Amino acid sequence: MSNAGNHHKINYIEFPATDIPQAKKFYGAVFAWSFVDYGPEYVSFQGAGIDGGFYKREAGNGPGKFAPLVVLYSADLAATEIAVRLEGGGVVVPTFEFPGGRRFHFSDGAGNVLAVWSE
Repeated sequence: MSNAGNHHKINYIEFPATDIPQAKKFYGAVFAWSFVDYGPEYVSFQGAGIDGGFYKREAGNGPGKFAPLVVLYSADLAATEIAVRLEGGGVVVPTFEFPGGRRFHFSDGAGNVLAVWSE
């Protein structure tokens, strides 16, 4: 079900983590966040003011690999992808499915990479 009121608003944020169990321990103890595991390489969190997740990041990848991934919501994923391309952005990860929806990642032409998701 689409949530038109959240169209093109920040909806989710993902952080890389070299040690997901440690991230859960730290953020659970310090900030009282709760977690839902989606396998050994991904865990979502709630209770942070915005929902998000931690994804497995291997140590040794360049420093840019530690940037959080901001995820926007779209009521019409295909139309948003067309708009990204028309305004000079590029799709860096094509649309893929995940539990709960679909998303793609894009560059904005100004050095940022974000993602957009929809049901």
